[in-house]
Amino acid sequence: MSETKRRRRSLFDLISDYVEDFELLSEEIERRAFAEHPSWDTRSCCIEPLCSVFVAADEVVVTADLPNTKPDTIRVEQVSKDTLEIRAEMKRRVSFEEFGITHRKGEFSFFRCQTRIPVAVDAKRMKTQFKRGILEVHLPRKKGVRIEVE
Repeated sequence: MSETKRRRRSLFDLISDYVEDFELLSEEIERRAFAEHPSWDTRSCCIEPLCSVFVAADEVVVTADLPNTKPDTIRVEQVSKDTLEIRAEMKRRVSFEEFGITHRKGEFSFFRCQTRIPVAVDAKRMKTQFKRGILEVHLPRKKGVRIEVE
């Protein structure tokens, strides 16, 4: 009969699971409630780089600050019709301790950001340039896009 009994999990395992679930839930609530969020994610070892979007008459220029990056690992893709994702691998890992932060633990080896593009662009004609740690993404604007007013 002891073989057919289900093995009970220890109290410490249950508490650990509850704490992990609570942390995930609190992060989700924080992400939805506040527009601002930390520029790092210790679980995925990613740092969100400084990023800006400039809308000109004929193109949109997205710049991202990617210091200490392996140029051949940079990936830029349009994940939805109005969102651009930039990912890149760092040459070496960076930790909180290097910035003098002692109350947090974590190492980072990737850059990752998603930025919203406010106008319609032609991602197939996208051009990128990476120089001195700065990535520039040039996206030509679509012409003749009709905007529906409700």
